[in-house]
Amino acid sequence: MTRRVVLVLLAAFLLIGTAGQAQAAGYRYWSFWDRDGGKWVYATQGPSLVRPSDGDVQGFRFAVSENSDDAAQPRGTADFASICAKTPAEDGSKRVALVLDFGAASDAPSGETPPAPRTTCAQVSPDATTADALAAVAGPLRYDTNALLCAIAGYPKTGCGEQVSQEEDSSATAAPKTAESKEDEDSPSIGLYAGFAVVAALAAAATWQARRRRNATR
Repeated sequence: MTRRVVLVLLAAFLLIGTAGQAQAAGYRYWSFWDRDGGKWVYATQGPSLVRPSDGDVQGFRFAVSENSDDAAQPRGTADFASICAKTPAEDGSKRVALVLDFGAASDAPSGETPPAPRTTCAQVSPDATTADALAAVAGPLRYDTNALLCAIAGYPKTGCGEQVSQEEDSSATAAPKTAESKEDEDSPSIGLYAGFAVVAALAAAATWQARRRRNATR
């Protein structure tokens, strides 16, 4: 009985000690979007499969996100008319407006600075894919072995869809630590103290129950 109690208490202690260490994770990547009227819609196919029509607006955003539901959209409200205003229509070609958002500094890989967002008009052949249009105006592009788009206009220089912890993602924008916050960081959390109290209470209850049983058998 005593051994079982010890094992239960040890398991509780381990759970308490690790509960605060779990960090949500996201992925750092280029997301692909279609402009539908005045709103962005997350693309259901990759840029190498989509064949946009003349007059379409498509966007790319580099950011850290967990999935498509919380992915950051391209910023800006420029439409096709404004983006392609200086690119006249030509027979045998189509125009695709592209919004390229290189993201915030907090989403950038270590040591890199995102370029300013920009728009561009790609004039390509009628059967061109979005990837073709992107290559025509925003090279160099970089892909991984699974054809995942890793870099636009050479950004970022390295990495491709890597997993990023919440702690790492927020470190770039975190405020400098004061002496007081440093002390708090190095000290056990309030939750951990509460955990110790729970474990101590369980231990006391187990000890009391064991003594009660021994007294009852005498």
